[in-house]
Amino acid sequence: MSASPAADAAPARAGVLDAMRCLFVRDLRLALRRRTDTLSALVFFILVASLFPLGVGPELALLRSMAPGVVWVAALLASMLSLGRMFADDHQDGTLEQMLLAACPLPLLVLAKIAAHWLCSGLLLALASPLLALQFDLGAADAGVLLLALLLGTPVLSLVGAVGAALTVGVRGAAVLVPLLVLPLCIPVLIFGAAAVEASRSGMGVAGHFSLLAAFLLLSLVGAPWATAAALRIAVE
Repeated sequence: MSASPAADAAPARAGVLDAMRCLFVRDLRLALRRRTDTLSALVFFILVASLFPLGVGPELALLRSMAPGVVWVAALLASMLSLGRMFADDHQDGTLEQMLLAACPLPLLVLAKIAAHWLCSGLLLALASPLLALQFDLGAADAGVLLLALLLGTPVLSLVGAVGAALTVGVRGAAVLVPLLVLPLCIPVLIFGAAAVEASRSGMGVAGHFSLLAAFLLLSLVGAPWATAAALRIAVE
C-alpha cells in the first residue's frame, strides 16, 4: 500500500526547513566570527547620525525636525556596508554552487541568508535608534515610532539589497555598484519611514505610514527572494 501524498510531503517540508535553518545558523556563526564587519555598520550608523547634532548646533527645534530623515539616511547608508559580502564569500569558497545544486528551492535558501543578514545588521541599527533619538531631543513616543518604523523598514533594505548583491556577484567594484543599484529602490521606504516619525511629532496618525511600510515588506518578501535567486543563477552561469 503506497503512502499518502500528505505523508510524503511532510519529510520534504522538514528537509527544506532543516536546510534553511542550517544556512541561517551558519551565516550567524560567520557573522560572530567577523565581529569587526558586523559592528562596523553599527558604528558607522551611530557616527553618521551623531555628526549632525555636532554640526548643526544646539537648536532643539531644528534637531527634532531633522531627526527622522537623518536617522533613516544613516541607517540606509549603514545597511549598504555589508551588502557586498552577502554572496561574495559564498561565491569564492564554492558554497554558492552548492546552493544552486541543493534540493531545497534556491529562493528559500536566499531568504534564510537575508534573514541572517538582517539580524546582524538591520536589527542592530533599529535597536540603536532610541539612543540616537535622545541626541535629537525626540520624546519617548517619537523614539518608539522610529524604532517600529526601522523594524519594518530595515528588512526591506536587506531584501532589496540582496537583489543588488546577487547581480554584482563576481563583478569587480561590487562595493560601489551595489549602492548605485539599491539606493534608488529604497527611497520609498526612506520617505514613509521618516514621515511616520514626523507624523508622530505633529500629533497625526501613523497607521497609514506603517501600513505602507508593511506593504513594502510584504511585496519584498514575495518578490525579492525569487529575483535574487534568478540573479544568482545568471551570475554563476
